[in-house]
Amino acid sequence: MRPYVIINAAMSADGKISTKEHRQTKISGDQDFARVDRLRADCDAVMVGIGTILADDSSLRLKNPDLIAERTAQGREEQPMRIVIDSQAKMPPDGDMFKKGTGRRVIFVSDKAPEEKVAVLAKQATVIRAGTDQVDLGLVLDKLGEMGVQKLMVEGGATLLWSFTSQKLFDEIRIYVGALIIGGTDAPTLVDGTGFTRAEGFPRLTLKNIEKIDDGLLITWAKKE
Repeated sequence: MRPYVIINAAMSADGKISTKEHRQTKISGDQDFARVDRLRADCDAVMVGIGTILADDSSLRLKNPDLIAERTAQGREEQPMRIVIDSQAKMPPDGDMFKKGTGRRVIFVSDKAPEEKVAVLAKQATVIRAGTDQVDLGLVLDKLGEMGVQKLMVEGGATLLWSFTSQKLFDEIRIYVGALIIGGTDAPTLVDGTGFTRAEGFPRLTLKNIEKIDDGLLITWAKKE
């Protein structure tokens, strides 16, 4: 069975996730950081796209020692499985995801990924080929289900979120809307990609909850079947 997929992300009040230079921008505050850590602790795996790794050198690790202890007490690994979608095996072998935290790292690549790069990454992570030219997310979810992942947190970035939403491969979306304006025609929005041209293609959502956190809002939607 495929895992339950929760998309979690933050955007500015005008829908941007970073500046036009793609610089990492602090959108939420301490309360939301704690919420995200809690969600990571509750999930079996955390996923990002390679663009997020290359831009931010994200470790994806759970940081709160109390949450780590809680997972250990439950008989789970200290860290959720950390996953990168990386069609061409561009993952830096000296990245923070390898340096920080314990637990399993999994990198999904396509058949087009160079074998020499895959071999280097395979020394530090489980590398799985899933897809011909690009990583096939449906196949990824099937494989994660086989690996025992029941709840998956997808953190972005915009290209990966387009892939998940356009293929309707998510169950829930949690978006923190921060109290700031970033602006810029070329600044990335929450969901990138080619976009939909017809209304019948739009993924539809059902509003589940709105919660004030810090100076922003956490909005939770479920996918409308």
